[in-house]
Amino acid sequence: MRSHIIVGLVIGCSLLLNAGFSGHSLAASRSRKICGHVRAGQARCMVSVLTGTGGMEPYTTGSPRGYGPADWRAAYGGTGRGTTHVAIVTAYDDPALLNDVAVYARAFGLALPRLCTSPQQGACIEQLSQHGTPNVPTPNSSWSVETSLDTETIYGLCPGCHISILEASSPAITSLTMAVDAAVASGATIVSNSYGGPEFAVETDFDAHYSRPGVTMVVSSGDNGYGTSYPAASPAVLAVGGTSLQFNRGRVASESAWAGTGSGCSQYEPKPLWQNDSGCKRRTIADLAADADPLTGAAIYASYGSSGRGWLTLGGTSLAAPLVSGLLANSGRAGTSPGRLYAQTSVLRDITDGANGGCRSYLCRSVNGYDGPTGMGVPSGW
Repeated sequence: MRSHIIVGLVIGCSLLLNAGFSGHSLAASRSRKICGHVRAGQARCMVSVLTGTGGMEPYTTGSPRGYGPADWRAAYGGTGRGTTHVAIVTAYDDPALLNDVAVYARAFGLALPRLCTSPQQGACIEQLSQHGTPNVPTPNSSWSVETSLDTETIYGLCPGCHISILEASSPAITSLTMAVDAAVASGATIVSNSYGGPEFAVETDFDAHYSRPGVTMVVSSGDNGYGTSYPAASPAVLAVGGTSLQFNRGRVASESAWAGTGSGCSQYEPKPLWQNDSGCKRRTIADLAADADPLTGAAIYASYGSSGRGWLTLGGTSLAAPLVSGLLANSGRAGTSPGRLYAQTSVLRDITDGANGGCRSYLCRSVNGYDGPTGMGVPSGW
């Protein structure tokens, strides 16, 4: 168990509730993936970090630069009053997580995080192993950035939620699915999974871990552009694609498919009954989307490891997945199945611009109605 417990409330208001993107040229910015390539049966984190002009070093600042909770609510809805138990599945430990979330909370005027002391407690954070025990695995500087992104995004949208972080001992699908099982056993009704790897011939053997009645499994669709990944291809999950989100005077000015988002037709997974697109005989990815472009990314504080220390601007579908998870948790939509989402498209805003590949079909281009990069659309009024 962590020796430090962070309690209390922030006094006063933050001056950085809408940090925006001033002070740095987006046109000259680049981004790079935090986690490298993996082989079949393994997964990598789906997070990209904004880098400095012409370089590959993370662009760090002394204060938030990027979108925060107020921006997500302006784009997608939410009140910040939810009390759902939501779990995050990740790999390795982030030993600085609680302190980093506290820095994030202060910057955005949120109550400081508390360490969970019981399974029934609300408004708290806990870090557990893939077995659901306090014996967390070894740290990893790349995956720790992923864990900070997931946790701070969900905490910002739902500070009253019970947030369990299940840390797998490796990025192997066998370890990650053990963490998924522990997340469900912990009582979480939403499980956020910001990872994925190449599809593989026996992936259907793992689908049962992601198919849990009454539990919503949220998964990143991928960050390599047009192409599929697992577990996003599992028919049981909400596969979340990515968009580029632009504001003008506090309102959404435009939102289009992000060029890096994953989409396509699964190689192995059967087509679920609730999908009726005609260009794919198997499972089509994605189901819905949210902001993922690093150039319009989230302000996240991370202090552990060599992948960036301080305030970072992060994107990737590793941002889109916890955005959807946090919005679901805040809105009381825990337990939402993919089929239910497809039957309630009124809660989504259609995205009709942008592409993530050179194909000429809806599988890699946003069109009216369903398409691969953004699914049925982005959350609206959640």
